[in-house]
Amino acid sequence: MGSITRMPSEPQPVSILPVSECWELLAGAPIGRLVTNFEGESNIFPVNFAVQNRTVLFRTAEGTKLVASAVSREVLFEADGYSDREGWSVIVRGPARSLHTNEEIAEAEEAALLPWTNPDDKSHYVRIRPVNVTGRRFFFRDAIAR
Repeated sequence: MGSITRMPSEPQPVSILPVSECWELLAGAPIGRLVTNFEGESNIFPVNFAVQNRTVLFRTAEGTKLVASAVSREVLFEADGYSDREGWSVIVRGPARSLHTNEEIAEAEEAALLPWTNPDDKSHYVRIRPVNVTGRRFFFRDAIAR
């Protein structure tokens, strides 16, 4: 009694995305953020990446990002995007592993992932195998009022 019913066409301010849409959005995003926990310290790194077979693939050089990815039990990866009416955010959680075998590297190279800097500097491929993928879409207040 007395409850307000929303019209089906009226956008919700926040909605949960199906996993399939999360992967579609990730595949179109140019940059994401890798979050690691190494020696009790959280780190966040911007990375360009590719989606390949429902995994996240990135390239990196020797250093903190590579080591932290390898020793972290789990990493988080986040990408987002927006327009004038809405925004979205997708988070992937799972283990990251540096690729070593010829087969793994050959498969990764099929993604044609080029680093923004010198490719010779970013010779290590790292793949995140998701345990959990979540996403949300946000309709901006002005867009809901229209």
